Amino acid sequence: MPEPDATTTFPLGHTPRPSTGDELADRVRSTVRDQVGGQVDVRRLQVRASLDGPDVPDLAIDLTGLVVAGARTAPPAPARVVVREREPGVVHRLTVDAHPVTVEGVAVDVRAEAEQVRFSWVEGVDGSLALELVEPTPDAPLVGTLRAAAPQTQLVAAIQRLAEQVAAGQGLKLTRLDVDLVSKGPRAVSVAVRAQLRKGILSATATGGANATIDDALVLTLSDVTATSGNPLVAAVLAAGRGRLQALEGRRIDLGAQLPAGVRIVDLRLDVGDDVVLTARAA
Repeated sequence: MPEPDATTTFPLGHTPRPSTGDELADRVRSTVRDQVGGQVDVRRLQVRASLDGPDVPDLAIDLTGLVVAGARTAPPAPARVVVREREPGVVHRLTVDAHPVTVEGVAVDVRAEAEQVRFSWVEGVDGSLALELVEPTPDAPLVGTLRAAAPQTQLVAAIQRLAEQVAAGQGLKLTRLDVDLVSKGPRAVSVAVRAQLRKGILSATATGGANATIDDALVLTLSDVTATSGNPLVAAVLAAGRGRLQALEGRRIDLGAQLPAGVRIVDLRLDVGDDVVLTARAA
């Protein structure tokens, strides 16, 4: 049997396959624990599932209370499996909730739903068992919704922590950072940044900003990109980064073209207020 192209697989231990929804849920929890348990506290992870032959009528994953922080490494790629048997299945309803999950100090509230998610049960000649996702196609597209929300103050604090690391790498100390996000419509946002920097006994202010717009065809356009400082030393440090950003000025980046053929976003919205809220619908 020929091997498929590159796919996403989730190891589920060894054969035989789970015979009940509870057993499948236990296998999923074990996989998550094995993959990220050394870096993420997964004790609060909740999984519910039901089984109907090779199909999964319902799979619900609740990430509420999980905390992700610190340096992480990608889990090792699963060993190549010599397939003994492959049987198709469908997750009729998949839900992922997090109310919230905390990522790098940011409390992210997530609700995601998908329907008719195709996969295959894959059994190896070594007795291994895995779930292999089948990429959506135009004839069998992904259908689902996503809502992700996070407090703007926490997002800004996370940006500041990252900016402090970047500044330190340039021999500068970031003493203050103000970030102003303003919604310009359902798919447009402006960003204005003011930073106070110090090098030794010298201090300087740097300012920057940009506008980002996504049109109905999911094409992203950046405009009004700026990054400057009245201090010549800081201006020189900013020059390289400003050049890379300004190279994107007015460039149209087709986000939809980066998606698989079977994923078509028919509605996308970004709302900026006390919370930054991203909603999307695929059909």
